[in-house]
Amino acid sequence: MIKTRHVPLSVLLVGLLTACGARASAGSGGPETLELRYQGSVGAVTFPEFAEALGYLGPVKLKWIGNTISGPQDIQAAATGQTDFGGAFNGAIVKLAAAKAPIKAVIGYYGSDKDSYIGYFVPDGSPVKGPRDLIGKKIGVNTLGAHLEAVLKEYLKRGGLTPDEIKQVELVVVPPVNTEQALRQGQIDVAALSGILRDKALRRGGIHPLFKDIDLFGPFTAGSVVLTEKFIERNPETTKKFVEAYARAVEWTQTHSREEVVAKAKEIIAKRGRNEDTTAIEFWKSSGVANKGGVIDAREFQTWIDWLEREGEIDKGQVKAEDLFTNAYNPFGGTR
Repeated sequence: MIKTRHVPLSVLLVGLLTACGARASAGSGGPETLELRYQGSVGAVTFPEFAEALGYLGPVKLKWIGNTISGPQDIQAAATGQTDFGGAFNGAIVKLAAAKAPIKAVIGYYGSDKDSYIGYFVPDGSPVKGPRDLIGKKIGVNTLGAHLEAVLKEYLKRGGLTPDEIKQVELVVVPPVNTEQALRQGQIDVAALSGILRDKALRRGGIHPLFKDIDLFGPFTAGSVVLTEKFIERNPETTKKFVEAYARAVEWTQTHSREEVVAKAKEIIAKRGRNEDTTAIEFWKSSGVANKGGVIDAREFQTWIDWLEREGEIDKGQVKAEDLFTNAYNPFGGTR
């Protein structure tokens, strides 16, 4: 996804998808649902939007109903029937599944690599040099219980801090657009930054990364798109068409030049006429999706299952990675 990352997580409300857009006539043999409701992101282009613009999605069409504010909100909207699909941090999906929501992840949509990563930045000259230096310090993140917190706590755990010591590291919620300023003004000791906000901060200088999420996990897909099991059951052909088109759009961005992707994104934004700023698009480098076409690897869920179990947010064995996703509809994946 080309966007300023809104990475995940909060306590989620759950429910069933009760509506599924405009339906095709019975016995047509094609997609059962011809219109998929979704949330977009200001100044960004999502993979379904790429898929539609590239001609991969037809005859299914997208219906934009507004913009999402976060991954957890996006999948909550799908789970409660306000939209037909949504995407979030895999840890958020684990928590939603633990709450017995009948959802299934069908494709990966964002992640981290050398070009697209979350960095935890400190000012040049900061006394913070490693994990233990963070005890008693303030770290600015976009939300609690999310991707940023999960990565930070993994860094602290690998650094040898005890659970009690980790509790002494203070997480401070700061709006992403204000995080750099808060760091430079000394309101926080460490700033978690990604995307355009990270690149602009680095361009201004005076800060450097303490660590990056890819230092811990290597390149990895961090979030997935979910459908409800009811939607999949009622709309098997639409599900197949949607995931195939989505996967082809992911693969298109993986195999075309940065310039081509940015140009197509600008074209899409201009055509939809929402009076958006395209500045963020200029900074796009990679979606961070690790596998071809967004194929999901069980490890992309197991990492966060293990973390949530350690944090006591889910019971050990409560959620199994293999129950959370399927690659059956992805033309680049297997049959599970």
